Amino acid sequence: MLSYRHSYHAGNHADVLKHIVLVEILEHLTKKNKPFDYIDTHAGAGLYNLQNTHATKLKEYEGGIAKLKPAEWPELQKYLSIVEQYNPHSALQYYPGSPLFALNYMRGKDRSWLYELHPNDYLLLENNTAKMKSVRVMQTDGFKGLLSLLPPASKRALVLIDPSYEIKTDYQLVVDTLISAYKKFPTAVYALWYPVVDRKQIDALQRGFIRSGMKNVQQYELAIATDQYGTGMSASGMIVINPPWTLMDKLQLVLPKLVEQLGGEGAFFKNDQLVGE
Repeated sequence: MLSYRHSYHAGNHADVLKHIVLVEILEHLTKKNKPFDYIDTHAGAGLYNLQNTHATKLKEYEGGIAKLKPAEWPELQKYLSIVEQYNPHSALQYYPGSPLFALNYMRGKDRSWLYELHPNDYLLLENNTAKMKSVRVMQTDGFKGLLSLLPPASKRALVLIDPSYEIKTDYQLVVDTLISAYKKFPTAVYALWYPVVDRKQIDALQRGFIRSGMKNVQQYELAIATDQYGTGMSASGMIVINPPWTLMDKLQLVLPKLVEQLGGEGAFFKNDQLVGE
């Protein structure tokens, strides 16, 4: 299915969580002088206009990035400064997708592999990354593409898996893909995003990781309301395998504040070590 367009949801509370986690991992990886590969299995368009007809239809960004004022969030200085780069005239008009957050950290020796199946978003992604070196954009299945790249020549990698979950089997597919990837390259940092629409699906996802044989798995979740049980996305989460040691501390600091600022009645967060080292 190719009906999903992230342009309707860009900058929402789920993007805020996903990109805070992504930035913290990238900050850690770039502390070492060694090269690394960034692999994004569902890259989207790369950059989103928050004033176009897609974004203004739902205005989800108003409950996400629009609520975060830099003066109130010194803990998120780097994340917010990247957003500001795409909004040089102060007014919030553009929101960068995961590839552009990552490309802000890519050095000459690093490589980026971006997969996107949707034909329109693929063309936009090509255009939005055209001037960036060491970037390869591919219109093919990101799950299969990931497995074909591992292990990378650099022997260091950050893998982001961020499907739309339009197809319900994706919940099991992400677990199966990560198990296969981990067997081929167990030392990469793997970051999986998921929506909370039906809590039972997330419970099953958790069990899949607990039983997977993978080690050092953390789970973070930001819920802006109580679980809605199929009527809408009330929360989203990130499962991170081989997280940097700084990630847990950073999210322990940030998540309670995000819940207070972005959430409503029944809002909550999770910050758990799902599988030990």
